[in-house]
Amino acid sequence: MPLRSDWSGEFCPIRRSLDVLGDPWVLLIVRDVLHGRGRFDVLRDNLGISEPVLSRRLQTMVDAGLLVRVDYADGPRTRQGYAATDAAAELLPVLQQLAVWGERHTVMPAGGAHMALVHETCGDETTSGETCSSCGAALSAEQMTWVKPWKHARDRLQPAGTLL
Repeated sequence: MPLRSDWSGEFCPIRRSLDVLGDPWVLLIVRDVLHGRGRFDVLRDNLGISEPVLSRRLQTMVDAGLLVRVDYADGPRTRQGYAATDAAAELLPVLQQLAVWGERHTVMPAGGAHMALVHETCGDETTSGETCSSCGAALSAEQMTWVKPWKHARDRLQPAGTLL
């Protein structure tokens, strides 16, 4: 009699997580929203994603509880952007650990440079996604800056619910 894997069905938390996060666009959208880039046009341009694909992903992410719609003023008009929920903000360690893994195990493209994850509370670079490898404190978005030398940028992350 063949063995039935309990890991293949809906009881497996990894599978349930991948049902929500398994599309690569999802983590890239969360990354940009945590950087305060939750406006549709900014997401579209920064990600290089088509409008129909982005619209579907954003709706799916709102339905899944990762994003909320937030009104913002665009001149005299009111528009809607997207802000991270606490569920999306809790993905910060996953995103940071993916960055650390990518630094260690993928080939740096020509002209690229090391991306540093700086814990602003202690001022040191961390090599861990969840707790600062220097001071040991738990990491949260509002305490993190990602230093991207290829863009000449120091991007401070935003707490859940923030739209710039």
